[in-house]
Amino acid sequence: MSKIIFINRYFYPDHSATSQLLSDLAFVLARQGQNVEVISSAQLYDDAKANLSRRDDINGVTVRRVRTTSYGRGNLVGRAMDYLTFYVSSTILMLRTVNADDLLVAETDPPLISLFAMMVAKVRRAKLFNWVQDIFPEVATALGVRGLQPVVVRGIVWFRDLSWRAASCNVVLGRRMEEYLKQHGVKDRQIQVIHNWSSGTSVWPVKSENNVLRAEWGLADKFVVGYSGNLGRAHDYETMIDAATLMENNDNVRFLYIGGGAHRESVEREVEKRGLRNVLFKPYQSRDRLAESLSVADLHVISLLPDLEGYIVPSKFYGILAVGRPTLYVGDPEGEIPLILDKWLCGTTVKIGDSESFAEYVTMLVADQNKCEKAGQRARELFTKYFDKKLAISKWVGVIESQQLLH
Repeated sequence: MSKIIFINRYFYPDHSATSQLLSDLAFVLARQGQNVEVISSAQLYDDAKANLSRRDDINGVTVRRVRTTSYGRGNLVGRAMDYLTFYVSSTILMLRTVNADDLLVAETDPPLISLFAMMVAKVRRAKLFNWVQDIFPEVATALGVRGLQPVVVRGIVWFRDLSWRAASCNVVLGRRMEEYLKQHGVKDRQIQVIHNWSSGTSVWPVKSENNVLRAEWGLADKFVVGYSGNLGRAHDYETMIDAATLMENNDNVRFLYIGGGAHRESVEREVEKRGLRNVLFKPYQSRDRLAESLSVADLHVISLLPDLEGYIVPSKFYGILAVGRPTLYVGDPEGEIPLILDKWLCGTTVKIGDSESFAEYVTMLVADQNKCEKAGQRARELFTKYFDKKLAISKWVGVIESQQLLH
């Protein structure tokens, strides 16, 4: 029986977005009788020193973990070494594991793993899928990562495009990603748009009066503006902090950060520097409390630097829809998510730096709670119709089965 082999640096029990999505998909495929294996590292996203077992069987999925350096995400040089050692170790394992007619699915952590998967698929006569969660090196270039000389970038792009064109299928997260791949020579038949997801059975709207976390955090009678998840280099944080400053004297409103990321400490320092008492910080919450933690906010904030549109789609969006909350997007009004918000009337977009419009929108929703609730109801309807886990997984299963029938 042919195998489906996924490769990604993180897998269950890791909590990172790519890990959770991959775990969801792999477990469902295994339950349906597919022979599923995963190649990952022994690290956790927030614990590079973790030393998970070399081999596990989790919910019917065979997990093989390779050893790498463990410098972590603290600096770019150390992260590059972790990437490099994962490339080497995982490629050796792929060559030992992948057989003819297997389906090899490369996610995009670490960046460019598709190049190594492409070479293995060619040697072993396997089919290649690319699950394009983000587009590198364009993301690094847009973020101003040092050391990427133009000639190096052009070389990386050439090889990366080759791996896209060599794949039986490239699964992308939205229409802008789809158009970008087409511009780089990938044929229509090689692209499938399957959005990321959340689970409507485990993430649902929790009413404020029933929300234990909201009460524990002293937010029971407040209008909460929330940012949940990674606050990294791809995200703007100043607009939200400036809006909190403008609304400092409005005792009915609190700004809440749940999670971590490269900018988390910068935001905390800035809040302390300004003496803001309307901003709270909480750590990542366990997945089994996601419904409660996401439902704490009355309005969620998503931000993405405009130069990254088409390269990244923030995965937190789907959980926000699942709990039936409106979204305030800080970024490009023509971006993937803003166009959805505008069509479904379940949020709004402000440009980066426009803290006054940010504060005005919050003030409007505070004054008109019914409007906020209606926007949240439309968000949940949108989620149920298009972005529930069962819908996305069904699309994945259909694509995989169609490829298996071609053998």
